[in-house]
Amino acid sequence: MTNAKGRNSSSYLPTNVYLWPLRRYTEMYRRSLEEPEAFWAEQAQKLDWFKTWDRVLEWQPPYARWFVGGKLNVSTQCVDRHVKTWRKSKVAIYWEGEPGDTRVLSYSTLFMEVNHFASVLKRLGVGKGDKVALYLPMIPELPIFMLACGRIGAVHTVIFSGFSPQAIADRVNDIQAKL
Repeated sequence: MTNAKGRNSSSYLPTNVYLWPLRRYTEMYRRSLEEPEAFWAEQAQKLDWFKTWDRVLEWQPPYARWFVGGKLNVSTQCVDRHVKTWRKSKVAIYWEGEPGDTRVLSYSTLFMEVNHFASVLKRLGVGKGDKVALYLPMIPELPIFMLACGRIGAVHTVIFSGFSPQAIADRVNDIQAKL
């Protein structure tokens, strides 16, 4: 089949606009293999670190330790860093439940909710290293609680609501959940 200009329209060659991401990916991939420590140090600079690492990679085959001595927090990476920018009023969570039931949380709102839930967990005696079992439906409070656990250094596990009561009890007991 030919088009109005007499060219074969059944084949499509993408323009440079579409090829640029592939070229960039290929270059990044090559560099990650040839200069892994420099490449990953550069990528890690894009994160907000509480303490910068002492060494990018400690390699003792078959074990690797990345960013040795560095400290960061998943909650800060997912929420706080966006509250400090133009993204603060952008959508962080868009949730749809039953027809007509929706909730939209901006990064600013998410920040406030995560801090509130972290405060609640602390008042309940949960702290760094404690384990929390989350048994919630797929509602915005689930990721909020997950981020709140990360904020205070607690470890969380999400328990699937389809488990039997005994399976739920086994999981909570196995992880020795404080809450």
